[in-house]
Amino acid sequence: MRFAGKTVVLCVTGGIAAYKAADLTSKLHQNGATVHVLMTESATQFIAPMTFETLSGNRAVVDTFDRSFPWEVEHISLAKAADVFVIAPATANVIAKAAHGIADDMVTTTLLATKAPVVVAPAMNTGMYDNPVTQENLAALRKRGFHIIEPDAGHLACGDSGRGKLPDTPTLLWGIEKALTEQDLAGRHVLVTAGPTQEAMDPVRFLSNHSTGKMGYAIAARAAMRGADVTLVSGPTALDTPHGVTRVDIVSARDMYDAVTSRAPEQDFIIKAAAVGDYRPAQTADEKLKKGDGEMNIELTRNPDILAALGKDKKPGQLLCGFAMETQNLLDNAESKLRRKNCDMLVANSLRDKGAGFGTDTNVATLLFKDGHRETPPMMSKEALADLILDRLLAMSN
Repeated sequence: MRFAGKTVVLCVTGGIAAYKAADLTSKLHQNGATVHVLMTESATQFIAPMTFETLSGNRAVVDTFDRSFPWEVEHISLAKAADVFVIAPATANVIAKAAHGIADDMVTTTLLATKAPVVVAPAMNTGMYDNPVTQENLAALRKRGFHIIEPDAGHLACGDSGRGKLPDTPTLLWGIEKALTEQDLAGRHVLVTAGPTQEAMDPVRFLSNHSTGKMGYAIAARAAMRGADVTLVSGPTALDTPHGVTRVDIVSARDMYDAVTSRAPEQDFIIKAAAVGDYRPAQTADEKLKKGDGEMNIELTRNPDILAALGKDKKPGQLLCGFAMETQNLLDNAESKLRRKNCDMLVANSLRDKGAGFGTDTNVATLLFKDGHRETPPMMSKEALADLILDRLLAMSN
């Protein structure tokens, strides 16, 4: 579970988006977090404290001077207990108070006392959000290390359209998880390739493979979570773009070659997890190829070798990680690929291993390194393997 063992202090302030905090509370609790909800008096006009108490299993706190509980200085105890402090929705009023150190209710007094990372999710009328005062206050919070989740744009409850909507729950959860995650890849540029390529035979048919893109998307997601500037060059998949990732969609191997090589010089890590077609039809028919009476023969020609090109032109200090999917002689073939393509690291897995292969949520891999050593971790989730790959690249770069 994403938040197992973590204590989240969730502050709900007085805006119409307060109702969305109920779903956030529920999802945090379902993902293993201990959730303590603080509410401003204004927030109780939009949603009842009992809602949060039912969803979190803990008393929702509104009044700083409430005495109907065992004695303790509650705003101090919650400030100390928090692993992360979240204000969602955050009104212009509470943002202004936070920026200027005003502590006149349970939310702001606890905020002033906490040493936990703070996540702020603004939600308000567009005019209020765009007002220079609000923007200056948000800039002050960013300068102090607060994590600001930018509001969405769209139709607002007041009838206006523009920026100011509280983002959906998955976006909020991502922002909270990021605040809890060590940003050890901050400042690094990481390019990841993922998914299959498609090579057109005619306007209807193409040659491709079974890749779903799950491994590459997991690497891109974890790199972004850890603070990297991530570019994901993706073949056609059914997956959503991970939060914090810049996605570049391609179709063919030649498309991917152009997208990757043009961006390669600015990257610190390049991780080639895509299943790129080695061959394409020598000719692509302009019209649909019709079925005849006999066999059909299609002449194939080689696609450009992206990994080899990257290895040849690798800049000083840049690290290149390749992937090898095999059905036989896994380690011999992977070792040869590592050397021939001038990779610093190669992730080898076999389609024959249970828990590995295309479309699974787990992977079984052997990591091979340029210095000759190998590492064979147990079967793990693709997210865990993604973190392991990033850990090893980070260690080599330091």
